[in-house]
Amino acid sequence: MSTSISGAPARELTAVSADGTRLHVEVHGPQDAPPVVLAHGWTCSTAFWAAQIGDLAADHRVIAYDQRGHGRTPSSPVCSTDALADDLEAVLATTLAPGERAVLAGHSMGAMTVLAAAARPRVREHAAAVLLCSTGASRLVAESTVVPLRPGRLRTWLTGRVLGSRAPLGPVTPVAKAVLKYATMGAASAPHLVETCARIVHACPRKVRHAWSRVLSALDLDHAVGELRVPTAVVVGTADRLTPPVHAHRIAAALPHSLGVTELPGLGHMTPVEAPELVTGRIRELVATYTQSKEGA
Repeated sequence: MSTSISGAPARELTAVSADGTRLHVEVHGPQDAPPVVLAHGWTCSTAFWAAQIGDLAADHRVIAYDQRGHGRTPSSPVCSTDALADDLEAVLATTLAPGERAVLAGHSMGAMTVLAAAARPRVREHAAAVLLCSTGASRLVAESTVVPLRPGRLRTWLTGRVLGSRAPLGPVTPVAKAVLKYATMGAASAPHLVETCARIVHACPRKVRHAWSRVLSALDLDHAVGELRVPTAVVVGTADRLTPPVHAHRIAAALPHSLGVTELPGLGHMTPVEAPELVTGRIRELVATYTQSKEGA
């Protein structure tokens, strides 16, 4: 047992995925409180959800886990959307009672994880509602605006080279923070938030970053969006260069039970860090509307 981000004791668990990968899982908050499951994105870790955990753990059971190769979960030779779905199923099976329903919130690759697992039995059993933050289902490289050129083959090629770079990120220097801020955060992001995101991203091993960049560059989960049959809200920053708003609107239009898109003016890709109160508030609304009402019925 360790001290959680919220200051209360965190229960640490291990969820074993279908291929044997051992996933680091943390459970924060009261055991009998309504559950929320948080899935982080590419190059991040459970630390990315610090603000949400710190707030929600007062009256929710907050379950956060490290994706394979990230944080305290060891890397695996298997990197695929099917593996992400397997991992989420393993976390749900390990942390939730049979039939217990939770709100699932994913950021970037974590939201793609929820989409990849949308038709899986464990998700059908346990998902009461979903929040998708700053994500896409396909055409990630072609529609990214990280490289400031007009859309086309040259921009797509250059974007693929940038996002798929094998180069080590090195120490968190002022230049490194400026690059990360440009690529992933809004122009008005506070320096301490940029520093937080930079330290999280730079902690991701280079080989892991590259392996998952190849999965993301070939991503095609358009078919999975229609399988996510629970109420689903989408959040995106208008200045998101990695997954611009076009992705959020395309997903929302294809969802069977869409709760619409919330656009956050001037914010970038790191919405749970850039707009913690709004993201946390959306999670609370989903819990109150789709979890607690059913339990009290």
